[in-house]
Amino acid sequence: MAKRYPAEFRRDVVEVARQRDVPLAQVARDFGVSEATLYNWMAKADVEEGRRAGVKQADSDAVRELKKRNRVLEQENEILRRAAAYFARSLPPK
Repeated sequence: MAKRYPAEFRRDVVEVARQRDVPLAQVARDFGVSEATLYNWMAKADVEEGRRAGVKQADSDAVRELKKRNRVLEQENEILRRAAAYFARSLPPK
């Protein structure tokens, strides 16, 4: 699994990359990250700051939580459906 860098470190590296006149490859090398990683961090920062179109992290997190909640509700619904069917079969006829 890829190494996780702290959010503050990522923000600092992106800020340095935006301010400096050296190539991204040099900035990435100076901070010990790959050029592709730095490019991805910059793209994500652009989306978060509204410079580029895309899904912000907060929106992505909200969707993930909603999907998780939906999955739980579907499981609960299935349990109730099965319980109702079981009790309907076990009741004596009128």
